[in-house]
Amino acid sequence: MPKISDRTKTFTDSIIRRMTRISMQYNSVNLSQGFPDFDPPKEILDRLVEIAHVGPHQYSITWGAPNFRAALAEKQSKYMGRKINPDTEIVTVCGSTEAMMTSIMTVCDPGDKVIVFSPFYENYSADTILNDCIPIYVELRPPSFEFSVDELEAAFKQKPKALVLCNPSNPCGKVFSYDELKLIADFAEKYDTFVITDEVYEHIVYAPYKHTYFASLPGMWERTISCSSLSKTYSITGWRLGYIIAPEHIVDAARKVHDFLTVGAAAPLQEAALVGLKFGDDYYKALLDKYTHKRELFCKGLDDLNLTYSKPHGAYYVMVDISQFGYEDDYNFAVDLCEKVGVAGVPGSVFFNEKVNHLIRFHFAKEDSTLYDALNRLENIKIMKK
Repeated sequence: MPKISDRTKTFTDSIIRRMTRISMQYNSVNLSQGFPDFDPPKEILDRLVEIAHVGPHQYSITWGAPNFRAALAEKQSKYMGRKINPDTEIVTVCGSTEAMMTSIMTVCDPGDKVIVFSPFYENYSADTILNDCIPIYVELRPPSFEFSVDELEAAFKQKPKALVLCNPSNPCGKVFSYDELKLIADFAEKYDTFVITDEVYEHIVYAPYKHTYFASLPGMWERTISCSSLSKTYSITGWRLGYIIAPEHIVDAARKVHDFLTVGAAAPLQEAALVGLKFGDDYYKALLDKYTHKRELFCKGLDDLNLTYSKPHGAYYVMVDISQFGYEDDYNFAVDLCEKVGVAGVPGSVFFNEKVNHLIRFHFAKEDSTLYDALNRLENIKIMKK
């Protein structure tokens, strides 16, 4: 019998999603996979009920329903500080996951190199492998997650085709400063490199930090592929509505990739989510207030438990140091934590190219009652000590 492809041997299934399955096995509080346990905005749900009866239920235009793209362009034009053409500069895709894959497939050929900051969302490494590209990792050093300018330029000197930038960062919650982004931009221009951004947490940035859209930097619109989705902003991770915003010639190519990759995002969900894209500034302020509260609640609980962690500047993840517990393997710790304590997190080694085995990622996109339950269970974490 013929063998399966060699590329599938170089990565595993998603450890994040695997931890959700293990969490279910032990009836743990799931703080691993980053999805809320509270409802999306009522206005979106009410519209979904209407759409269920009247449609659309068939394919929309492959690169997104016109009214969805128009509403998205209006919203993002405001926040990105640039007039975006919904007809030529947007592709609607199946979640930010497809947006990233489509973007790499659009600008990279087999054998091309791609810079990835480490720690990184686990999909980025798999994306490069599946595209027969070569990742170049640049370390973000804990606990502040800063990078070395010399190391970054050394990576650019290897003539990469693209750099992947997650900002705010999953898993560490880093928000890149304007000066850091400008430095990346200068290198991208100097070494003629594309920048593929994952900005899915664009509206979850805690004061005093601010989010700067990479495409808004001087001269960067022409070489930036901006990826994001509605998942985190509107608490609809299961709807898989993502998008790519880029210059027309890049979008034209990305549409061809997307067309044969997934055909199109769900038509009825685009129609229902349209309501959310028309929310005013008050919605995004309330969203940030909600997550600011949850960050403080969860971090205070970690303080009370005398656990060391990195307080995130954006997104909704916390990296907790588990060095004191004496485990050599953070995956074993994560599984034992599910079974013995009843809380699920993600072993930090999943996110690092470097040998890092002393961190666990928790997320706090949960009801307050769920977070209190998790913190109460974590009071028993001392039993984990070897």
